[in-house]
Amino acid sequence: MVVNSWINNWDELSAYFEYSEPIRRIIYTTNTIESFNRQIRKITKTKGGFSSDESLTKLVFLAYRDISVKWQKSISNWAEIISQFSIVFKDRLSGYIR
Repeated sequence: MVVNSWINNWDELSAYFEYSEPIRRIIYTTNTIESFNRQIRKITKTKGGFSSDESLTKLVFLAYRDISVKWQKSISNWAEIISQFSIVFKDRLSGYIR
């Protein structure tokens, strides 16, 4: 079933590989919500039970505070990536590139 899905949808799936490696890395690594959920699950699954909802809320808040620090960091190779985006999506990025 999985193989048939890949075969039937190969044009859509393979579009990802048409982008350069830096653009693929940005696409692959910028799903912030999934990353956040994964990190919260990683922290909460190692704990036994929680004595109250408040204790869970505090743990999630502290985890969020640590996780959100990463969101403030700049993206490495951004100049190269934005120049490649401007080539691939020249008509869509004209108002965003300085």
